[in-house]
Amino acid sequence: MEIRTVGVVGAGQMGSGIAHVLALAGYQVVLSDVSPAALDRALATIERNIERQVSRGRITAEDRAAALARIRTTLALAEVGPCDLVIEAATEREDVKTGIFAGLAPHLGAQTILTSNTSSISITRLASRTDRPERFMGFHFMNPVPVMQLVELIRGIQTSEETFATCLGVVERLGKTAASAEDFPGFIVNRILMPMINEAVYALYEGVGNVRSIDTSLKLGANHPMGPLELADFIGLDTCLAIMNVLHEGLADTKYRPCPLLVKYVEAGWLGRKSDRGFYDYRGATPVPTR
Repeated sequence: MEIRTVGVVGAGQMGSGIAHVLALAGYQVVLSDVSPAALDRALATIERNIERQVSRGRITAEDRAAALARIRTTLALAEVGPCDLVIEAATEREDVKTGIFAGLAPHLGAQTILTSNTSSISITRLASRTDRPERFMGFHFMNPVPVMQLVELIRGIQTSEETFATCLGVVERLGKTAASAEDFPGFIVNRILMPMINEAVYALYEGVGNVRSIDTSLKLGANHPMGPLELADFIGLDTCLAIMNVLHEGLADTKYRPCPLLVKYVEAGWLGRKSDRGFYDYRGATPVPTR
């Protein structure tokens, strides 16, 4: 199946990045959200990031203009339904995602492929609540989308080979690399990454090290570009906790138990960069550790 039009549901950090790379690759994009302000912020972010690519010589001014012209925004899910491919990129809550797919159902084209950018929720379970489980799969981009080269493609039990091949073709047209993952909690990246972050929070919780020493140790001792606590703030502590809960509940192993300190930070509303406080305080000119 040839994909020409792509609907992106959710205009947050991930949705705006996905719309950005799709438009640059030549797809007609319909970007949807329930919030007009979110759509305005998404367009401003896309324009700013594309302009940065122009200034660095990665694309031309003509590429920029053409890409921006391919993006249309809407508050109505009905306008997303007829697209050839839909990528759901809403918040990491199963009830929100299933609500979106239910809202799309009456408006879908016969051949529309549905996908979710979920970082941990069961693709088979999401698919089972639609009318097309054979045309449903996981399409997990990494953050920030315009920079990161990997896309995890996750088949549900009923995902057809044609659906997988079509989505693989989209990834290749984006100039990214696909990794095929099985439908188990966390898939590949978060199955490995989130327990590492959670263990770093445990090290902080138990007093093994402070925020600065833990992050410095992993950056200089393991050659990581970003320390695990800094990375958690970048991802969002609420997202990290949600994924750890999925791993803990889905695999029933105590090694995936979320650290109580991570839970407390989320309860406090200290979610990382997006709330200006997490393991670091971002309200000043330079981030300051909070422990």
